[in-house]
Amino acid sequence: MNRNDLRRVDLNLLVIFEALMFERNLTRVAEKLFIGQPAVSAALGRLRDLFDDPLLLRNGRAMEPTARALDILKEIRPALDTISGAVSRAKDFDPASSTDVFRIGLSDDAEFGLLPLLLARLQAEAPGVIIVIRRANYLLLPALLASGEISVGVSWTVELPANAKRKKLRDIPCKVIRGDDRPGLLSLDDYCARPHAMVSFSGDLSGNIDLDLARVGRTRKVVLAVPQFNGLRALLAGSEMIATVPDYAACALVDGTRLRAEDPPFPIVPAELSMVWSGVHDNDPAERWLRGMIHEYMSASLPIG
Repeated sequence: MNRNDLRRVDLNLLVIFEALMFERNLTRVAEKLFIGQPAVSAALGRLRDLFDDPLLLRNGRAMEPTARALDILKEIRPALDTISGAVSRAKDFDPASSTDVFRIGLSDDAEFGLLPLLLARLQAEAPGVIIVIRRANYLLLPALLASGEISVGVSWTVELPANAKRKKLRDIPCKVIRGDDRPGLLSLDDYCARPHAMVSFSGDLSGNIDLDLARVGRTRKVVLAVPQFNGLRALLAGSEMIATVPDYAACALVDGTRLRAEDPPFPIVPAELSMVWSGVHDNDPAERWLRGMIHEYMSASLPIG
């Protein structure tokens, strides 16, 4: 196909094709792209004619891409990234007048403890922008970045897509949250004897804290695992249960409550909270502004009352 032949190719079709390859579901693609399902179905028919391939085949209740479709995806994704980046760089960005939509992936601790301050500044400087928050963690971030469902994420991270960039925001020191009224600090024996609550996205009953305890030859008993930090406020109030959480989550938990935060009675190796983003957005003026705001307001120290 020469350049003149490209005139008969609708770029929107390629955007829908990419979404179909990741979602493999017409309804989800329609929701993601804010178009009707009949339009997605019609686009799939046109794509099949364009590439002379069925592209998606039904396998039971699921749809699976053909080998040809996966080859096409590998070829057009870099091209779509290049086009997207070129268009973005051609636009000036004025926060005060922008109506852009920013899609951010946040781990629950970052959303609970760090988002409010960031959101206040975003709304002050760019009152017309729309912020979409997606729940993310180290397991979900790679797929969310690769699919374009988010442009930037904040979490503890491990493996990332090849074109992703990463910047450390802060260490994640921990605090112990308690809701009892006993005087004094917890000793290591007290800490190990108390029942523990923890936030667990996957429902696991152990984590890095238990590895740190094992280094000093001790263990704890987790009696409650919840999926979100905000539930700990009511659950710990007046209870013998304690929870060990990131310091910025502790700051939000104790604010305006009778809960208190103290240093753990044993050494905890701090993890790192990082900001990650797709390389395709590296030079996008709007995304650079957003990343600057995230770095400024999510890396700042927070006093714990």
